Amino acid sequence: MSRFQIPFTLRFLAAALLFQHASSQDSSNLRDRFRPFVDRSELAGAVMLVADRNKILAHETVGYSNVEAKAPMRPDTLFWIASQSKPITGAAFMMLVDEGKVNLDDPVEKYLPEFSEQMVVGEKSEKSLTLVQPERPITIRGILSHTSGLPFKSALETPTLDRYPLEGRVRSYAMTPLESQPGVKFQYSNAGINTAARIIEVISGQSFEDFLQERIFDPLQMNDTTFWPSETQASRIALSYKPGPEKKGLEPLEIDQLKYPLSDRIRRFPVPAGGLFSSAEDVAKFYRMLLNNGKLDGKRLLSESAVSELSKKQTPDSIDKGYGLGFSVNGGSFGHGGAYSTNTTIETKPGLILIWLVQHAGFPGNGKECQGIFRSAALEKFSPRQP
Repeated sequence: MSRFQIPFTLRFLAAALLFQHASSQDSSNLRDRFRPFVDRSELAGAVMLVADRNKILAHETVGYSNVEAKAPMRPDTLFWIASQSKPITGAAFMMLVDEGKVNLDDPVEKYLPEFSEQMVVGEKSEKSLTLVQPERPITIRGILSHTSGLPFKSALETPTLDRYPLEGRVRSYAMTPLESQPGVKFQYSNAGINTAARIIEVISGQSFEDFLQERIFDPLQMNDTTFWPSETQASRIALSYKPGPEKKGLEPLEIDQLKYPLSDRIRRFPVPAGGLFSSAEDVAKFYRMLLNNGKLDGKRLLSESAVSELSKKQTPDSIDKGYGLGFSVNGGSFGHGGAYSTNTTIETKPGLILIWLVQHAGFPGNGKECQGIFRSAALEKFSPRQP
């Protein structure tokens, strides 16, 4: 071998190191797009993750998890993912469908008899309302697709959503009149998703939180996903922010829908429709399982048909809103957002998962634009190039 010839293994290693360096530069460019928003106090901070079915392609942070303390946002920062809990509840339910223990078109009252006497609001005025019989019973498909007619919540869930055990909250939904006839209107409803979770308890004989732990979190090693962050995990939760006075700057706030301390397992109860805390890496594991048609790292959690049901439009053609079973569905993508501006989508054509984690109850200035900028930048950078 000539002294000017480089062995193949060394050339391969050099190429790999060059690619790794280039990828790092590309990822930092993604992050750099949001620094001006942080500098203008329009965005506190964010964790951004892009993945495909095989691996994480980028996992970047920008800004602060605590602006006042100048604590930098970290890849393992935890977030209240709020309604991003709904897809996880939907997936858990489809496990029972896969096992033949329940049918999506079963009436809810088959498993929860208290719903058999439910009425529907007819005519309504400031002083009175008329109740009428439902034209059909609410179904499991309806409660998972927000077409059951159930309200967003019941009077029992004030001032916070986690004050009472799931069983009691679901009984209160059965005592509350439906706001529309089942199956005719999209009406976003935490109550519906929570009711689906209660049916999981009745069928499985397990608490909902134990079912999730055993059937989803443990198999996927989602070790930072929980209704009750430990003290150590709580120290990693990003502080929440809202616009300051005159909608300028950022002002910290507590999560007003949950009771503190968040680690309290005695006086706080699971909210299947919106109570989970998680990290970008954990969320990515769940969505990579879906992108692989129900399987991840050799473990099958869901059938391909279950993933199809979850991710296709379940709302009637007469309803413009596209919703699957616990998932928002929009043409070539499906996923869900959360109350404090988190969002995850699977972009089906390029086969990409886009995870945007922030803790904002509104944005000052142009901060609201950041999620769209992230989506466009991620698709441009990571979509497979056509030959």
